[in-house]
Amino acid sequence: MKLLVTLLASVVLAASALPARAADDSKVKLGAGKIGEGVEETAKGIGNTVVEGAKYSGDKLKESGKAAEPKAKSAWESVRDGTVDFGHSVKNFFTNLFGG
Repeated sequence: MKLLVTLLASVVLAASALPARAADDSKVKLGAGKIGEGVEETAKGIGNTVVEGAKYSGDKLKESGKAAEPKAKSAWESVRDGTVDFGHSVKNFFTNLFGG
């Protein structure tokens, strides 16, 4: 769910950063450009939040991937498992051969 929210926020932020068509402001001049001074800081804050959310999501995905990996066996465990399997095969062979 967090990943979906992060992706949605990223899309909204990316869409808002696309260049827009220039408006004809020759008829209307508002406040000598002082409207929305905090918009830039707000956008930077949102961008930082999205970046940190993506980092967090990436870390969690890495952790879940590592948790799903099988445990590495030592050389001794591999030899022991092979020997046990071989023993079972020999037992089954003779059991089947002599009708057990």
